[in-house]
Amino acid sequence: MATIHVDVVSAESSIFSGEAKFVALPGESGELGILPGHTPLITRIRPGSVRIEMADGGEEFVFVAGGILEVQPNAITVLADTAIRGADLDEAKAMDAKRRAEEEMATRSSDIDFAHAQSEFALAAAQLAAIARFRRKK
Repeated sequence: MATIHVDVVSAESSIFSGEAKFVALPGESGELGILPGHTPLITRIRPGSVRIEMADGGEEFVFVAGGILEVQPNAITVLADTAIRGADLDEAKAMDAKRRAEEEMATRSSDIDFAHAQSEFALAAAQLAAIARFRRKK
């Protein structure tokens, strides 16, 4: 079976580097599925789960908080704003962030505060969805 090299990196560190049979992630316009030999592509990615089907048959999940995806025929690079391995996601922390964002939206003092709270809420909701997806695969 053909494989493609995948790198998932953030400003802090390299999160994943290895060979994969398939990668799925949240593109700017919808869910993307990438196989070896894919047409070159550069696009923004939304917060959500990156699912990597590894060459050995295992799966790796990584939560990304947005970023850039570059696809070349033999390589996929995810440059994430923030990236966290699925196993390292903290549900209590994400629930707390979501609750705080909801409170900020309810008590907003300006449109800027509301927009910031909406952004934080969307990020926390995406992280909770990634946690649920990761748990289903265990």
